[in-house]
Amino acid sequence: MSGATGTERTQEFAQLLRELKDRSGLSYGTLAKRLHMSTSTLHRYCNGTAVPVEYAPVERLARVCRATPQELVELHRHWILADAERGRRPDRPAAGDPVPGADTGTDTAAAAGTDSGTGEVEGGPSRPPSPWFRRRRTALIASVAVVAALGAAAYVLRPVLVRAGDTTVPASTGTLGTGVAGQPSTAPSAGGSTHRPSASATGSPTTTARTGGGDASDAGGRQDAGRSTGGGAGDAVPLAVGVRPYVYDSPCSQHFLVDSEPEQVGPPATEQDARRWAGAYGAVSSGEQRIALTVQGTGEETVVLNALHVRFLTKGAPLAWNDYSMGVGCGGGVGTKSFDIDLDNGSPTVTVKNGQRDFPYKVSESDPEVFYINARTTAHDVRWDLSLDWSSGGRSGTVHIDDAGSPFRTSADVGRPGYDYPLGGSEWIERVGG
Repeated sequence: MSGATGTERTQEFAQLLRELKDRSGLSYGTLAKRLHMSTSTLHRYCNGTAVPVEYAPVERLARVCRATPQELVELHRHWILADAERGRRPDRPAAGDPVPGADTGTDTAAAAGTDSGTGEVEGGPSRPPSPWFRRRRTALIASVAVVAALGAAAYVLRPVLVRAGDTTVPASTGTLGTGVAGQPSTAPSAGGSTHRPSASATGSPTTTARTGGGDASDAGGRQDAGRSTGGGAGDAVPLAVGVRPYVYDSPCSQHFLVDSEPEQVGPPATEQDARRWAGAYGAVSSGEQRIALTVQGTGEETVVLNALHVRFLTKGAPLAWNDYSMGVGCGGGVGTKSFDIDLDNGSPTVTVKNGQRDFPYKVSESDPEVFYINARTTAHDVRWDLSLDWSSGGRSGTVHIDDAGSPFRTSADVGRPGYDYPLGGSEWIERVGG
């Protein structure tokens, strides 16, 4: 489908929505009520006259219509392509296409998210890559089990296009190098933020992710991506990485540790509002953290994703805070294809799990990949980030990935007081039996 036009991509996305809607047996009116949106909005999405600026309402529709995990990934990929094309249309409204409002059935503009990251490049000008054929991808999950151990430390829900900022804050460990300021991305990600780092065309520069100063609590604002300086004219890194720092595998999967008593904590947040909620209460992912990376090329050339690495920034005793669940009454999870990193060994290595195909992967502008990363700890409070090695033609580099300029943070929850917020309830209730 690499030769498909923007209109075709939008219509392909709309067709998937119609197939799900028709298969559910629900009328437009009934389905719209369940999704808390107007019937006219749902009609526009399903006939291709509008594309949601957020993936959240699309995912809700798919889940109500009982989409399979493979269908969810295919729908997400088509939404990315349709949304990217919408951004290139000359007649696009300034505020974007409407998205459903929660409870009122009205359309509201999506708020922008935040992200950070910089890249490093080695080699000279790129050469045209060898052609390759797009295939539909069902590989979803890059799963990282961050079971923290003593040893050597190796550190959207709203899309936004971010531009390089004015300062770079170095990581707490490692040797830092130089790079060239980033450029805005053209590939928005679902429920998070998107960045496209830049690359230097001369020498062998390196860059590091910014790890401080981020204001992740304001999900409606923009965040600079950070900048490193270097000599020579730069060629943009040919990929963009969108980050969603809190992805709910189910409504009950996400727990947060908060240093406050129940009467000081508001009701639980949906996935769409998780970043804002966590920022408001200074919350830290409890026990595990599931993030999503949407990796997309920014041009027609193929970009090879060679490896994904995890690095520790800090590791200490678990936080002695209260555990709050974002949902109750869910069933057990289903094992999925994934990557796994057991950091109990002291030296993080990526291993495949449940039949997952190992790296490398290939991406282009018309063929993105979505990876889910599960980070777990049972004994520590860990600050960590990711790095993604890539190559394209004669160039290669590394993209450093974090949460809007700050490291991801996950703390063990063993033995901590737990609280649930029952459906239809109005207050937090202490969890019985942990």
